[in-house]
Parts: sequence; structure tokens; C-alpha cells
Amino acid sequence: MRIRATVAAVSGALALSALAVPAAQAGDQEVPNLDRPTAAEVFGTGAKAPRAVARAVAATPVISKVVINGGKDVVVGTTAAKKFTVSVTASHPSGIVDGYIDLWHGTNVDTGLDGVLLPNEDAASCKNVNATTATCSMTITAYPGYDLYKNTLAGTWKVTAGALAGDQSIAWNDYQATARVQRLSKLTVNAAPEPVKKGKTITVTGKLSRANWENGTYMGYTVQPVKLQFRKKTSNTYTTVKTIKTNNTGALKTTSKASVDGFWRYSFAGTSTTPAVTTAGDFVDVK
Repeated sequence: MRIRATVAAVSGALALSALAVPAAQAGDQEVPNLDRPTAAEVFGTGAKAPRAVARAVAATPVISKVVINGGKDVVVGTTAAKKFTVSVTASHPSGIVDGYIDLWHGTNVDTGLDGVLLPNEDAASCKNVNATTATCSMTITAYPGYDLYKNTLAGTWKVTAGALAGDQSIAWNDYQATARVQRLSKLTVNAAPEPVKKGKTITVTGKLSRANWENGTYMGYTVQPVKLQFRKKTSNTYTTVKTIKTNNTGALKTTSKASVDGFWRYSFAGTSTTPAVTTAGDFVDVK
């Protein structure tokens, strides 16, 4: 398999830089190297490289499937690096011997690129499905505050996928698929007083926050709809009591009548940039 010197050098630099910089200081760091490898740099100059966006011709491999993080959104917090698996499945009469995937963010791969997540490995690990088809896997590590150096990078990213056949022909598509990279969310709840007399009012407070990649903290997610839900002590099912919105600091506060023993919780459905999150239930004993 071809050795990706360019990819290894760039991704290694990203990893070392991220490890050397505390997350709390990440907002002061310069923009990471956004250079991306070409098909020739990935698979070698001897490979029969097509144009940047692969065309469906008989001589090139056919990419049939791309999977990012097991089909789940990539969710990244404030300090811990997020390592995830990516894979590309492709076919060719001569078989598939290598593959490639990266994620990039921006309006265009050549101009307007403002984010890139490169693979950790020099070459993919390929497993044959049959004589002509293989699934090639790699890993990518996203570092908050470095790779993800600004909050506007949260949302939809494009996926570049490539495949190298046994006869050295390649498929390469900078717009093969999309994936979502999100800011980790947190949600709290507290129902009081505890215990409470039957028919009296309880106050349920909480806060919705999400990772701020620019300063390494969790900050309130403002003006977002959150459901207040209740489950009787004798039931396994939560029902929605009402929907309220977070205030300008991400805080939640509402009231409800207490009629029976049970659990109160908040539930946030999520957005394109922030994953869904639901609290555990806070039990209130009704006397």
C-alpha cells in the first residue's frame, strides 16, 4: 500500500500541537494547517488519478458506502480529544487495496476551506468482502480548541473518500458524503421543595449548556425549547408536562402542581450543532 507522507506529517503536527496547548488557552491559538492531500499524495504518483471529483467510468473503482463514527454524529467536548472510526467500501474487478477518508468544512474544497480532520494512519486497514469488494477503515482524532478552533465549525462537514484498486486505478470524490460534528451538551434539573404537600407547587430549575471550543468552557445555550417531563413512581413512562425556553444564560425555571410521588426531568431535542440530552429524573415525595 502507498505511504501517505503528507497526511502523516500534517496529522502528526495537529496532534502534537493540540497536546502541547491546554484547552483553556485554545482560543488564543493560530488556525491549524488546513492543507489537504491530493489523490496522488495519498495513493502515490504512480496511481492512475482521476479528476478531483471521481466520474463513474469503468476503469475506476466504485465507492458504494461511507460510514463515519458508526453512523453517529461526532460529538466533541471542551478538553478531551474525540477519536472515531471511518470506513469506505469500494469495488473493482482487480480488488481494492487501500482507501482514504477525511472530513472538511467550508464552502469549497479549493477555496473557503476553514476546517479539516485528517486520518491518523498512513494507510487504511482493508477487509475483503469478496474478490472485488473491500471495506477500508481508518481513524480520525478531533481536538477541541485546535482542529475545532471556532464554534462555527459545529454542524455539517463534507466527506472526501478515495479508493485504490489492485491495478492502481483510483476513485476520489471530495463530496462523497456529509457528517455532523457537534458541540457536547449538558443539562441539569432540580425539583423543589422535597418533600412537598399534595396539591402544592414545586419549582423545577435547570440549565442547558454546551461546549465552547474557543475558550474551553461550557456556556449556556440560550433561547432553546426544553421539555419538562414527569413520571409517576409506579410508571416507567415519562409524559411531557410543558415546553419552556432557556433564558439568556441557558437557565430553566418553571412551576407545576405536585399530585403524586414521581420523577421530574428536562429533555432537549438537540439541533444541527448540538446533540440531544435528557437529565435523569429528580424524585419528589408528595405527602
